Amino acid sequence: MNTLLVDAALNFGILAVLSAVLYTAPSPLLNPSAVPFGVRVPPDKARAAAVEEQRSRYRGAMLVAAAVVTVPASALGAALGTPAAAVAGSLLLCALAAALWVRAHRAIVRAKAEGGWYQQARQGAVVDTSLRTDPVRFPWGWTVPALVVIAVSVVAGVVVYPGLPDRIALPERSLGGTVYRTYPTSVWTAFGFVLGQVLLTLTMAATVAGLLRARADLDVARPVAGAARYRRYLTVTARSMLGITALVNLMLLGLSALMWSDTRSTAMTLAATGVPLVGVLAVTAWLVLRVGPAGSRLREDTGEESTGLVPRDDDRFWRGAGTVYVNADDPAVLVPKRVGIGWTVNFGNPRSLVAVALVLAVAVGATVVQAVR
Repeated sequence: MNTLLVDAALNFGILAVLSAVLYTAPSPLLNPSAVPFGVRVPPDKARAAAVEEQRSRYRGAMLVAAAVVTVPASALGAALGTPAAAVAGSLLLCALAAALWVRAHRAIVRAKAEGGWYQQARQGAVVDTSLRTDPVRFPWGWTVPALVVIAVSVVAGVVVYPGLPDRIALPERSLGGTVYRTYPTSVWTAFGFVLGQVLLTLTMAATVAGLLRARADLDVARPVAGAARYRRYLTVTARSMLGITALVNLMLLGLSALMWSDTRSTAMTLAATGVPLVGVLAVTAWLVLRVGPAGSRLREDTGEESTGLVPRDDDRFWRGAGTVYVNADDPAVLVPKRVGIGWTVNFGNPRSLVAVALVLAVAVGATVVQAVR
């Protein structure tokens, strides 16, 4: 009975969290308020009747879908003793949310065109050249925690490696839960999680460096305050990303310790993974609630008067209901997202395509190594 309750709670938790994220997806909590459902609108139209109607329809449909999918999927997952039902339910919810999003996107595009929302608006753009001449500095000090965890992992691994058995057990996730498979002990298997720490740290550091040079979408109505706010946004985001890197490295250190000691305790595994993940979720929640998309919740009270301008209508460069940016004339590689928090790549820039290809090559290589190990 306890097992059934645990399986039911696991499936329910997965679907409940996903449902909550999908339900709040159109809100300014997760998206810039001036691009509802990925459509650029003047700031005074961000809460227009047509926009609010689409938000209401989307949320109502998602509530019904969440209730219809979550309850039977949780029961089925408990009966089968596997999270596979939650995975299937999650895919179904995501597909439905995407369809609802596209419908809302098209409806707002029509309302925007029919209402002539940009006909009387003074459109403009603003650039802060100091972001190039005096860019936000890379926060090297915030890499220290991640590097310290790597150093501790390397030293611990070197100490315990000579005493490891001929075969070592590595945990793997499956639809039936965590299983342990044994492999011949080697540097690659014993230090696999440590290598993961190094790759993660290098990747995150490179990503942060790229974001600090990404194109900024500044507030054209109050450009001075917008530039100051964007600088703060870059600083807190860069520090948060490096802090998350240290937490994930700590999790990998815990998993390495469990592997080296051949500890297969579920409680210890949950502690090694759960505590750092709680920290990651806390940092992410802080970014969402206190920082917001593009730093929208960071305030800069400069007493600046409004220019009366609104951001340019650039919908023609955004595909896939506002999720994919394609502009061959834009030299920027990274641009702020319209859907979600963070940045996305400019798929019209050849350098972006090269970067995406490199990431895919690394991912495929890691998968192949994992399969043949």
